[in-house]
Formats: sequence, structure tokens, C-alpha cells
Amino acid sequence: MVRVSNNLVGILNFVTLLLSIPIIGGGIWLSKQANTECERFLDTPVIVLGVFVLLVSIAGLVGSCCRVTWLLWVYLLVMFLLILLLFCFTIFAFVVTNKGAGDKLTDKGYKEYRLGDYSNWLQKRVNGNWGKIKSCLADSKICEKLLEANTPAADFYKEHLSAVQSGCCKPSNDCNFQYVSPTNWTGSSTSQNPDCGLWSNDPNTLCYGCSSCKAGLLDNIKSDWKKVAVINIIFLVFLIIVYSVGCCAFRNNREDNSWKRYP
Repeated sequence: MVRVSNNLVGILNFVTLLLSIPIIGGGIWLSKQANTECERFLDTPVIVLGVFVLLVSIAGLVGSCCRVTWLLWVYLLVMFLLILLLFCFTIFAFVVTNKGAGDKLTDKGYKEYRLGDYSNWLQKRVNGNWGKIKSCLADSKICEKLLEANTPAADFYKEHLSAVQSGCCKPSNDCNFQYVSPTNWTGSSTSQNPDCGLWSNDPNTLCYGCSSCKAGLLDNIKSDWKKVAVINIIFLVFLIIVYSVGCCAFRNNREDNSWKRYP
């Protein structure tokens, strides 16, 4: 008699096999749509993830439905390592995103971002790759909306800018520059903030070299990682359930093989 656990493992892996197809397709689509290096870095990991899910699903499907014990053992081993890796990554994601937040300014709709507020690990990763990231941000036209706007000062100060726009597209509030347009500011600064000396009205430069720009990017990364960590927890619970059912199916296979060996 076919065991319930074997059928359940087969059904669950058939579902994940079907899910792997749009994941692979999405990765291929990303590679075709990407116009900049910034957009292109995601396609390969997505395709690799899709292929990995596909192969693991096939192993679980064949191992449970066709009673191939060694294949089911490999499947359970990979699942265990995946659960362990996902658990460690989720804890790590919460730890490195625990620090850092934008500073609210009086009578301003946007926040100020400071690099030192974020975790040292994230700071090192961004500082070590900033040349490539800066080029990527410039290519993404993140400040293009502000460049095209002709906003009065009073309205601009009420704008709810994104973290990257606040950090990269305008000078720091510490500089006390005079507003001309969203990306055009005049005056000199006696502030100790080194970002004031790095600001330029050149649309290709702006504050892309500033620490505030790095901090704005880190705030985005922090927000994204927290969302991923929450999704990981849900996925982790699902994997543990599948792994438990898979262990039952593996035990069933061994028992069936024992009966065949000793009739």
C-alpha cells in the first residue's frame, strides 16, 4: 500500500517543481531586460536558485514516488543543509539590519542618513564596492525626477524623498546651502561634515561620492533584507514540515525494502 507520507512528499515536490519554472523564466527575463550593471546582478542568482529548486524537487519526487531510497536520502541531506543555511542567514540578516535609521528633520518631509549609524559589516561591503555601486546609481537615473522638477523651496522641503534620493541627490542639511532647485544649491559651508565639500551641482556628480549616499543605499538594503528575513521565516517553517514528511517517506522506503529482502 502506498504510504500517505510518500504521496504527500511527491505532491509537495511537484508543486515546488512547477514553481521553479517561473523562477527560471524570471531570471532569464531579468537578463534580457537589464540595461545597466545594477539591474544585471540579480539575473544569475535567480536562475541558479530556480535550477536548484528544480533539481531538488525532481530528486524528492522520484525518491518518494518511485521508492528510490538513496535518492530520497540525498534529497533529505540537501534539505537539511538548506534549512541550516536559511536559518543562519535569517539570524544574520536580523543582526546586521538591527542598527541604523534616518534622522527626522524639523519642518522637512525627508530624512537625513548617516553612514556611521549602520552596522560595520554593511559599511565595509558598501565601501569596498562603492566605485561600481556609484556608477550603477548614476545609470539608474535615481535623481532624474528631481532634475526635471522645478519645485519651489517651500514645496521641496515637504517632499517625501526616498532614502537614496535624500542621500545622493541633494546636499546634507548640515551644509546650510541655499536652495535654487532640487539639484542646484549655492553657498559655502563651515560644517565639519565632509559631505559638504563633496557636493557638486553637476548632474553626473551631485552627492554620489558622499557618505550620506552610501547611508541612503544602506537604509534601502536594510529595509529589503528585513522583508527577505520575514519571508525566510515562513519558507523555513514550510521546509521543516516538508523535511519531516520526507523523513517519514524515507523510513517507509527502508521498511518496504526490508520486507522485499526478507519475505
